Amino acid sequence: MVAAAILLAATSSPALAQYADRFSATAEVASDERRRGLSWSDGDPVVRGTIAVQATEGLSFDAAATSLWDSSRHRGADTVVDLGTSYARQMGAWRLSARGVYHLFPGASRQGYGEVGAGAGFLIGPANIDVNASYAPRQHSIGGDNLYLSASASSGIPGTPFTVSANVGLSSGRVRDDQDAARLRPDGTYWDHGVSIDYLKRQWFVGVRYANSSIDGEARHSGATLIGRAGIAF
Repeated sequence: MVAAAILLAATSSPALAQYADRFSATAEVASDERRRGLSWSDGDPVVRGTIAVQATEGLSFDAAATSLWDSSRHRGADTVVDLGTSYARQMGAWRLSARGVYHLFPGASRQGYGEVGAGAGFLIGPANIDVNASYAPRQHSIGGDNLYLSASASSGIPGTPFTVSANVGLSSGRVRDDQDAARLRPDGTYWDHGVSIDYLKRQWFVGVRYANSSIDGEARHSGATLIGRAGIAF
């Protein structure tokens, strides 16, 4: 499995081993792979592996692999591999960041696409508030371009291992091909929102998330749903 292979390669690499303090990884299972209110796995459970390496102060590289099991949204892709790089700078209570990511879909022809983004976050006591913008320039695989604006807030519950968070986002863009554009925006411009709670115990974590969107669709693809997940961080 691609997710397992990425984790194995990362943990066995001598080059990464010498930078263990800059390296992190997770492995988890989830009841759905939902991004921006849309299910990428047709509502089926998934397995996910991630790795991240801090190259220098503020600059990091990351990779994630998630099983999709013949995704109808991505023309039968069995896996999505996200390759990204990001830069973040702390300025007092503010955190500014920029990111680029490319989404690969092994087993599906001409489905890959890239996007760039920037964000700002602010710390208020135990709470983090973030606003972000991600833009995928015009690409054949997504039938045009795609802009995603989002805001989120999260906070640990003092004295407990629980964290609660909420998010809202708006997807929009220009359409050049209706069929390909429906892949990321099946109902044109739309909103998504969600609320989640996570529990962390040492390296283990479990969580549940409520996700919904303004798209009038089945819960299996874009309607209201609860998503459970569990995993371990290294």
